[in-house]
Amino acid sequence: MANSGILSLCAHGRVSGLAVEAGAALSHVTSVCEGRTLREGTCCLGVAGEQLSEHLERLLLESPMEPAALQALTRKVLTQLKERCCYVSLDYERELWQKGSHHPARFQTPDGHWITLGKERFCCPEPLFQPKLLQHSCPGLHQLAWQSLQAAPEPVRRYLLGNIVLSGGSSLFPGFPERMCLELNFLYQGMGIQVEVLANPGRGTAAWAGGSMAASLTSFQHTWMTKGEYQEHGAEYVHTKF
Repeated sequence: MANSGILSLCAHGRVSGLAVEAGAALSHVTSVCEGRTLREGTCCLGVAGEQLSEHLERLLLESPMEPAALQALTRKVLTQLKERCCYVSLDYERELWQKGSHHPARFQTPDGHWITLGKERFCCPEPLFQPKLLQHSCPGLHQLAWQSLQAAPEPVRRYLLGNIVLSGGSSLFPGFPERMCLELNFLYQGMGIQVEVLANPGRGTAAWAGGSMAASLTSFQHTWMTKGEYQEHGAEYVHTKF
């Protein structure tokens, strides 16, 4: 029932900040001040890990690869391929159109076939920053982060800017933190603001780590729902208790 953005900040030892989450099913941006979310600073992006895996599959099917190699691409294999070979480009347009600007990678499927990835490596995660590539009309994750920051009250905004935390499995792409930082600094260009982001190695499971930390606090114990309360009030009582 806890907000994953708050838990991600908890995992980084913070109770205030901006949580930029790129997970498996959804991506979120959440502004948090003293452990409370700012409703006007909460945004959702319908592009995340699952959509990126499907996008990678389409890219591979469009490539001149032998069909036999693609037949072994189950969802699990696609996820492994994505996690091991893909990265976020710091200059997408240049890499896309300039020959020799990116290096291919090879991946062996469970049945022994080899797949060579070229531009698919950086085209796969690009919809996180350009959702229009998947026919989404919403802004990219960096633009949602900027909108969330702009929606925060001025005294709070300065503090949020110094505590931008990345979390979620899809934030683990090589180049993701650098691209997020680059895009945010471009949006704040000319305002005298230098943006930095916090990208801990364990950010893939930050929300779970933060949940464990929050649940271990003595102040959390009053929110526990006992077996007796469950039997008396039912499952919906958690909304009252928590």
